Amino acid sequence: MPYTLVSAATLGFDLVRLPAGRAVAGVLLAGLHGDDAALSRLAAAHPARDLERDERLVLAVRSRRAREMAVAVPHVRTAAAGAGAVSDRAAVLVEQLEQGTIGDAPTLERLLREDVLGTEHPDVALLDPDLVAEAADVLADAAIGYWAAGVLPPLVRRELTASYDRVVDTALPAGPEALDLGAAGEELVAFLDGLRGLDDAGRVRWRAAVDEGRAERRPWATAMHEASWAAHVSGRTRVLATAQLHAVQAFLDGGFDRHDGAAGAWNAVAGCVQGIAMGDLLDDGALTVLRAPWVRVSGTR
Repeated sequence: MPYTLVSAATLGFDLVRLPAGRAVAGVLLAGLHGDDAALSRLAAAHPARDLERDERLVLAVRSRRAREMAVAVPHVRTAAAGAGAVSDRAAVLVEQLEQGTIGDAPTLERLLREDVLGTEHPDVALLDPDLVAEAADVLADAAIGYWAAGVLPPLVRRELTASYDRVVDTALPAGPEALDLGAAGEELVAFLDGLRGLDDAGRVRWRAAVDEGRAERRPWATAMHEASWAAHVSGRTRVLATAQLHAVQAFLDGGFDRHDGAAGAWNAVAGCVQGIAMGDLLDDGALTVLRAPWVRVSGTR
């Protein structure tokens, strides 16, 4: 399944279940919100800068081999083959989702190069195309390196992420409170701060809220689609994707694990983010469904 910014919640579903998914979210945020100066700094860190032709060829070969190794990240198709011994259908599904991703490394790289740094990026047009290509290489290498951190040899992973890591402090955007998250920005920041600060009791409340809402999964999917479509037609796709990527980081900072992500906690959080971010364009029915987990957790209406 290809990733798109429109379906950032699906990408988030994979990221919260990967060992270094938080770092992948950071790379994508750096691409989404890097201005011309930040993108220039990324380009300047390109590992092929000032190398001779033969050295560039060696670097290209190593990069290609690293991407070949990255396909070893388990996919839900391969995970399904090993889950047959579990008798309970729901347990089978959760086990498959714990073990495999919906997307893969090539679709992640395509998302970064074509969507994140595509024509809708506000600063890409200000830069020389060669600089943009170099910045894209640095970001793509880092995204792949962190995406596949669980299967790549440590030396290979470090080689992919080294250029990005050298400039990460100046390339990464500020936290969500400093970004334009639309009309509901303050509410989104408050929601993410609350998620990030969860303790054991808070996580228990979220898990209970997810269990209580199992029967709502079909209306939830429809409401998520309506919110994504609303973002698309209103020109707020990048805003919504930004919110979901910050939600990935807050989810993991709040102590949720891969099992929580597979068992429904991420979908609940992502739905709340969609509902808050696009609430001004959704009808009451969709909003009720998307915000239901937060209502159950907080006891508010």
